[in-house]
Amino acid sequence: MNGVAQDGYYPGLEGVISSQTAISNIVERDGAGVLEYRGYRIEDLASRVGYEEAAFLLLHGDLPTRLQLGDFNERLRAARDLPGPLIRVLGELPGSASPMDVLRTSVSLLAHDDPDRDAAATDHAANVRKAERLIARMATAIAYRERLASGLAPIPPDDRLGHAANFLRMVTGEVPSEAMRRAFDGSLVLYAEHELNASTFAARVTVSTLSDLHSGIVAAVGTLKGTLHGGANEEAWKLLEAVGSPGRAEAWVAGALARHERLMGFGHRVYKKSDPRAVILKEYCREIAAEKGDDRWERIAEPIEVAVGRKGLPPNVDWPSARLYHYLGIPLRLYTPIFAMARVAGWAAHAIEQIDHNRLLRPRGRYIGPTHRGVSEIDRR
Repeated sequence: MNGVAQDGYYPGLEGVISSQTAISNIVERDGAGVLEYRGYRIEDLASRVGYEEAAFLLLHGDLPTRLQLGDFNERLRAARDLPGPLIRVLGELPGSASPMDVLRTSVSLLAHDDPDRDAAATDHAANVRKAERLIARMATAIAYRERLASGLAPIPPDDRLGHAANFLRMVTGEVPSEAMRRAFDGSLVLYAEHELNASTFAARVTVSTLSDLHSGIVAAVGTLKGTLHGGANEEAWKLLEAVGSPGRAEAWVAGALARHERLMGFGHRVYKKSDPRAVILKEYCREIAAEKGDDRWERIAEPIEVAVGRKGLPPNVDWPSARLYHYLGIPLRLYTPIFAMARVAGWAAHAIEQIDHNRLLRPRGRYIGPTHRGVSEIDRR
């Protein structure tokens, strides 16, 4: 029944085309998943461009020239510092607060400080400027809050470092090796955009009312918080830890499937055969594991993939990203916020596209309750 049309009803909106988009394309060809950002294959982008170039592509429509990239980087680095009110709030929020809740609050507060806050909701140029500032500031807010939550002094942004390296330094206190920087940068490129997933759709619904861009991003962050969407990479790591050794993989997976447990990091609503992002990240995992001289988690992951694959569930992007972020020394609680700080480029691109060609998103619901009920007097109910 799930996902099957019933007289115009599609549970979960599976297969429903709600919007036309020129931002990304997901298809399956010859039994393999294909992902393109504005016509560029993800395999080519992940191997040849960094996150800043991918973000520029998503927001501006094409890959930047060297001059355009230089100007874009300058704008991002100039926007990294947080406004005073947000810094104070980050220090006052309870230590037990979820990092995604903190990020949601941060984006909302950033709306008040944005130089274009009074611009019309339909102002394309202003929305692009807002998006660029959010790319820079969301990363800073996540890193700043993580240091505070760990009882450590926040580390200011370093304008000599690119987006990926600066974030890792602000979180860990160390400038990453080139291999680590490249792997993390690649993961941000892979997470930057993925068509009409739940959080992107939430952003588009919000701005279709002609609400502002920040409201759309707040809606997206709140949607991504759910474990069926953004939290999957955290759950994927917990799965790896639960298995614990290569020899336990087969029996553990069999037991989980027998109990009808959902195996996070496997399967996808769109990719039925393979997720191209998972294939790319798996190679990064192997590279960083080799650099660190410890391939234990790769040896545990492989038989799990084989066992789950027999059930027709290929790994998705969250499966290898969980291991990669562990290798990079990133705390588990930051896995989903990192997803958000990468995806904000795609969220914003979709929000802007929605506003530029707007039609209010207003689906219908199929009523299945009782009808023609009479109202009796209160004493007779």
